[in-house]
Amino acid sequence: MNSLRAFPQIQSLVQDESLKAYPFYLKSHFSKLVVARLKKNFKGQIDKDTILKEIKKELDVFLRKDFQSVINASGVVIHTNLGRSVIDESLFEACKKSICSYSNLEFDLQNGKRGSRYGALLDKFKILFECEDALIVNNNAAAVFLVLNSLAFAKEVISSRGELVEIGGGFRMPEVIKAAGVKLCEVGTSNKTHLKDYENAICEESALILKTHRSNFSIQGFHSEVSIEDLGVLAKKNELISYYDLGSSWCENLNTKLTKNEPQVKKILKYCDILSFSADKLFGSVQAGIILGKKELIEKLRKNQLLRMLRVDKTTLAFLNETTRAYLEKDYDKITTLRLLNDELAHLENKALKVQKNIKIKSILKTSKSLVGGGSMPDKSLDTCILAFEGNALILQEKFREKNIIGRIENDFFVLDFRSIRENELDSLILKINELDL
Repeated sequence: MNSLRAFPQIQSLVQDESLKAYPFYLKSHFSKLVVARLKKNFKGQIDKDTILKEIKKELDVFLRKDFQSVINASGVVIHTNLGRSVIDESLFEACKKSICSYSNLEFDLQNGKRGSRYGALLDKFKILFECEDALIVNNNAAAVFLVLNSLAFAKEVISSRGELVEIGGGFRMPEVIKAAGVKLCEVGTSNKTHLKDYENAICEESALILKTHRSNFSIQGFHSEVSIEDLGVLAKKNELISYYDLGSSWCENLNTKLTKNEPQVKKILKYCDILSFSADKLFGSVQAGIILGKKELIEKLRKNQLLRMLRVDKTTLAFLNETTRAYLEKDYDKITTLRLLNDELAHLENKALKVQKNIKIKSILKTSKSLVGGGSMPDKSLDTCILAFEGNALILQEKFREKNIIGRIENDFFVLDFRSIRENELDSLILKINELDL
């Protein structure tokens, strides 16, 4: 037992010069943690330097997990693991005016009474999407849940088997539907569903026809699906509600190479009663679920007690407001996702050449393909320019990642894809690459 006296006091570890750069609360926490662990596995020999190295290792692992910026050189523009859509600095500055002060979030400045937190933004949505009404919740999964729970509770929802998708994190549409308190009626097969399948399934229990956009996977070959136009007509004929879960859908000014056979929000809204989509995908804003549709249906959603649990805060509303304003003013350059997806190959090449000419490491300039990402357009790609680096690709990937540069491995090369690298990151990218110990 006396041998444990060989361990230095916690205070002496915390005050050691080698840990000077770390915050006190972290030094104190990890010093206690490491000493307790070493005492538990004590073999009779210990020295202060060994303990300090262990503490420093724990501190570095902890701080590495903290939120920090990275350079997305993967080529995936809407990268779910890297935060999806990036907010332009000009929009951020505009949002600061209301976020960093008291605001009229739920206060009507005209009559001095309580107002709606959605008011100003919903007015803009009505102009942008030409919709009767709108609502915002914290993501599109919440939107699906709220719509089904509000409009079809204890009744039946008809959906194609080929559209019962699984979204990120293992969340599956059939489970979301059941959790919303509705009965699922599956029609068709995994690869083919016909209008008659929906027609034959309609019964007294039916309340809603659900169509889900295959935004995160594609089916090729022998397959068919029923359009929302036809489902909308069928639903109206049978006094049912037609709902389109778009997942990810574009609004305006998207690269024409991507828009073929892809639903545009404003056009789709003409054929269904209600729809929803994610705000942080092709719309290019922050995480939220946007619901658009008939006024009487949106009003039912507003009266659902669950809305209080699913609502968004002032920060989300502020960013959505500025993104929507940029769309309305046709100021598309302020929407980073659109800017990157619309970037011309010649400009990508210029960015790549600038980096190639200013780094010490040898690289090869090539053309390749980039993905949209974020559960959007899985069957489409865009031409891009990459820098490929010779050497062990896995080791290079790790070395670059240590500098917060996230690339990818392609044909046994570690590569940087300039489709997802922003112009204002080039100088930083050059500096970081030249600091690499290779």
